[in-house]
Amino acid sequence: MIVKHKHLMPWMLSLMLVLSGCGGESSDSSEDGAGSSAGSEISDESASDTLDSRKVVGQSMTLGNRQSESRLVDVYADDGRQWQPYDRAPEFTHAVASEGQTITLSDGTQLFAKVTLPGFGEGEAADGPFPVVLTQTSYNTSFGQYVPQIGGANEFLVKRGYAHVVVDVRGTGNSGGSWAAFDEREQQDYLEVLNWVVAQDWAQDRIGLEGISYLGITSVLTAQHNHPAVKAAFPIVPIGDGYRDIVFTGGNVNATFIPLWLGMVTGFGIIPAEMAAVDPEAFLKAIPERIVGALTGFQVPTIVNALTGVPETAYDGDFWAIRSPLEGADKINVPTFIVGGLFDLFQRSEPLWFEQLNGRVDTKLLIGPWDHVGAAGVGFLSGGEADQHGVPDLDTLRLQWFDEYVMGLDTGVQNQPDVTQYVLGLDEYDTTSHWPHPDMKAERYYLSPAEGFARIGQMQPEAPEDAGTALVAQHPLNGLCSSSLDQWTAGLGGMLPLPCVQDNSLAELAAAKYELQAGEDGLYLNGPMQADLWVSTTAQDVQVSVRLDIVNPNGTTTPVTNGLMTAGLNSVDETRSRFVNGEMIQPWHTFRLDDVQPYEPGEVRKVSVEIFASSAYVPPGSSLRVSVNTSNIAQGLPPLLTALNSLLGVMTLHTGPETPSSVVLPVVPSAKLDAMQAR
Repeated sequence: MIVKHKHLMPWMLSLMLVLSGCGGESSDSSEDGAGSSAGSEISDESASDTLDSRKVVGQSMTLGNRQSESRLVDVYADDGRQWQPYDRAPEFTHAVASEGQTITLSDGTQLFAKVTLPGFGEGEAADGPFPVVLTQTSYNTSFGQYVPQIGGANEFLVKRGYAHVVVDVRGTGNSGGSWAAFDEREQQDYLEVLNWVVAQDWAQDRIGLEGISYLGITSVLTAQHNHPAVKAAFPIVPIGDGYRDIVFTGGNVNATFIPLWLGMVTGFGIIPAEMAAVDPEAFLKAIPERIVGALTGFQVPTIVNALTGVPETAYDGDFWAIRSPLEGADKINVPTFIVGGLFDLFQRSEPLWFEQLNGRVDTKLLIGPWDHVGAAGVGFLSGGEADQHGVPDLDTLRLQWFDEYVMGLDTGVQNQPDVTQYVLGLDEYDTTSHWPHPDMKAERYYLSPAEGFARIGQMQPEAPEDAGTALVAQHPLNGLCSSSLDQWTAGLGGMLPLPCVQDNSLAELAAAKYELQAGEDGLYLNGPMQADLWVSTTAQDVQVSVRLDIVNPNGTTTPVTNGLMTAGLNSVDETRSRFVNGEMIQPWHTFRLDDVQPYEPGEVRKVSVEIFASSAYVPPGSSLRVSVNTSNIAQGLPPLLTALNSLLGVMTLHTGPETPSSVVLPVVPSAKLDAMQAR
């Protein structure tokens, strides 16, 4: 039968897209006619030896991880590549969906799969075998057939000659077993799914992995198995480090997105309706198992443990290492295209994926001005605005990548830019050969004295001669209405008609603020950032929140990025941190229980705050504002014990020659900006 998209209530569709962070529906402007494939015969060899032929012009230091220290990697010459269009007409007129199938795993658990094949009429699948696109979802393929963004067939790809397999991961949707979000058993399942796919009559042993959010994470984890049939991956907004990216940013638990996400996965799979037709006995058994599992197994215990500060969850360790796919990046040996967003949930790790893969496999990075939903293709990438900037739409990007590396066509994809980043304030994309930006230099700016509560100081290249202090009251409600509300609800907060979601002026009223004038040439920032702040507190601990904004001539602000750090967890491993021209610009915090250091009364201590990487241009007449506060409730709350230690205190931010509070910025020379604008 042919599965057609049915209409859902608008609020239901929005909620699904926001909570799952899934991408825009496939579109095809030429679906009525059949076309022919363009390009060469299928080949297992890359169309060009670009990795070997690029000119090395320098080296850059990476950020380390749990497994390895920072290291120097080659930086390749930027040859000024710009995006070129790509198009291939559909070869088939229909996407023919089969009835649900089951995959029996080595432990007896059955996973539910939906297979969609190219065809020329309703219910008339063409003769295979076909190259395969594999998507593995936690959001239920039953919903995916109505809302493809959360786990349905991509008809755009199917009509161009790909079979699309969508699988419910263990314990979700219509699959059996218990769900524990990327645990070792689920990751083993990915390999067994690959073996099942290549054993099917309709499948070639050529597979492309793709997906958005959870589906993108399963893609990079599946690629780490190095199955010989896997030829390429196209993960969209994939997480890198489960602890540092979102769940415990700076040691603070995310209480906005994470409970909603866990609740949605549970709700979508609580009644596995299609399982009833496949295995009625398993269906009756699954419902009580899932309710009990959610309450006592993974979902509720994980939230409770995080909020109450149970060490195995609240501090970094094996639980989070397993759920941090970036730890296994060196296992990936296939071309990988990463899509991310400047305000995405996983903003921190998306560029880190590129730098870990670059130089070993063909890799490209696209980062746009999106929150989680926007980065996934809802809005900007799904329509004409992308074309105005020369960046192809999401379906075209994915098609060209898979045509080149899975289908074996000569598409010229190696000639597309390696790194493409939207520049806030300039409203254009910058294309380069590397991330961080190959021309970026670390520049440290010191905070000038700002006396009393919430006085505005200045930022300057030399430490001020006179000491000063700024006082900020400690309470957990800072950032309640700010740009963080949009980012850390995956875009849900941005739907609220509240000006303070787009302008941080209200959120910064009680903060200590410091400004840097842009100057005649403006100020171009592109890369990671760090704040080194000397603070004391009347409590036993304090959360340090740092925001960066562009202050416009009319006084409004344009949010750029932010960072959050529990001061008592400020244990930095310099061997894993990033240095640029001698300055640490991205700290690696250990977040171990043994490293917790409560404050003593009157103690002044330096706290290094990781500020998530971004790209922004501050134009002449505007300024860059750094605001320092004591919480960001939308991004994270301290666990209960830490919260009790930090409530009702006053933080003092110290500046001056003995306590040189400062911010390290990734500054790109104005000459490079001029060259970019001239393209």
